[in-house]
Amino acid sequence: MVYIESWDEFVDRSVQLFRADPDSTRYVMKYRHCDGKLVLKVTDNRECLKFKTDQAQDAKKMEKLNNIFFTLMARGPEGFFTFFYFYYSIIHSGWM
Repeated sequence: MVYIESWDEFVDRSVQLFRADPDSTRYVMKYRHCDGKLVLKVTDNRECLKFKTDQAQDAKKMEKLNNIFFTLMARGPEGFFTFFYFYYSIIHSGWM
């Protein structure tokens, strides 16, 4: 298991993992109240990516990642390009 420190890298690698094998990729979110930490895990049974945070401001980012995965699952990996590029153009322009 790999903990990824950068949020952008985690999102990029998670989307790549899903696009490579959408049928077996899972996305799990776990909150540990005693530690105050939120852990996100994306796996396809061969590779496991994890991101850990204790920052409340990261909750919005995780909500956006949920939207990315919902869109990927609904439209399929190939129909997602327009949404994905639109989302990242907004993120990198400073709107979010």
